[in-house]
Amino acid sequence: MMRKKVGIIFMALGAVLVLAALSLFCMNQREEKLAGEAVDRLMPRIAEQIEEKTPGISASESSELEYPDPYDTEMTEVEIDGYRYIGYLSVPSLGLELPVMSEWDYERLKTSPCRYAGSTKTDDLVIAGHSYVSHFRPLRGLSAGDIVYFTDMDGITSVYEVVMTEVLSPDEVEKMTAGEYDLTLFTCTSNTRSRFTIRCDREK
Repeated sequence: MMRKKVGIIFMALGAVLVLAALSLFCMNQREEKLAGEAVDRLMPRIAEQIEEKTPGISASESSELEYPDPYDTEMTEVEIDGYRYIGYLSVPSLGLELPVMSEWDYERLKTSPCRYAGSTKTDDLVIAGHSYVSHFRPLRGLSAGDIVYFTDMDGITSVYEVVMTEVLSPDEVEKMTAGEYDLTLFTCTSNTRSRFTIRCDREK
């Protein structure tokens, strides 16, 4: 009789664990779907904002353009749907184009990759992204020599070459943001315990 009761208890616990795992899977799938939809919705709007700021200019008008202030390290930000963006990331070899928010937190990362630190103007930009299929998971396929582009909201495109990839622990913040590389991209590893990190320098 006791064995029967114990068996029933273990079966009930097993059912609870299966339901919990199924619920977590469904939640992750929903987040993946929403993340992809956010990229599809945002990219045309960011491109439109950049086009409005940098319309086609004739040769006769080019002499009247104001040149960027070399001492201004702040990146131009544009607000869309209540969030501010600094531009977008392009990785042609992976077919990726992703908007980049100006600030990061875990809620923002559900919508798009975010600036974690730095700036293109100081050659120390660090961008974080969730490992969604539509966000940063494909970056695990990058290797030395691959090209990455970042276009800011002023329409200026910076070209970078992947120098190396490495895996860092979550507490290695100082190493992540040390500024040794012109561009750093990072996301969670498959077990979520470490950070897969792509180091890039401006193309020479």
